[in-house]
Amino acid sequence: MVIFSVYVVNKAGGLIYQYDNYVPRAEAEKTFSYPLDLVLKNHDEKVVVSFGQRDGIRGIKFIVLADPRQSGIDALLRKIYEIYSDFALKNPFYSLEMPIRCELFDQNLKGALEIAEKAGNFGAGS
Repeated sequence: MVIFSVYVVNKAGGLIYQYDNYVPRAEAEKTFSYPLDLVLKNHDEKVVVSFGQRDGIRGIKFIVLADPRQSGIDALLRKIYEIYSDFALKNPFYSLEMPIRCELFDQNLKGALEIAEKAGNFGAGS
């Protein structure tokens, strides 16, 4: 199973984080505008888009592009929120609504994506 990309969008609709985990051979244009109008075309049943918003951070959207057969996307979104809370929000040099530039956030996100791809989902102990 494959997780293609992870995006974090602030409440103003600005892209504050982008990580391309797996880049397919065919490049697709990525554009964002506010309000976030999202139109997806089903191309060989390759992409599933999952949105996540947690109650603690109003307006922040976590977006995961994944293979439709990938299970545990909801658990992955919860894990990404946890990583965002632990490594971005608790960073004294990070300002809300600004791009995320934190090495620990990057490392932990990559680790969570590797676990999600290998296991297919997150268990209760992750």
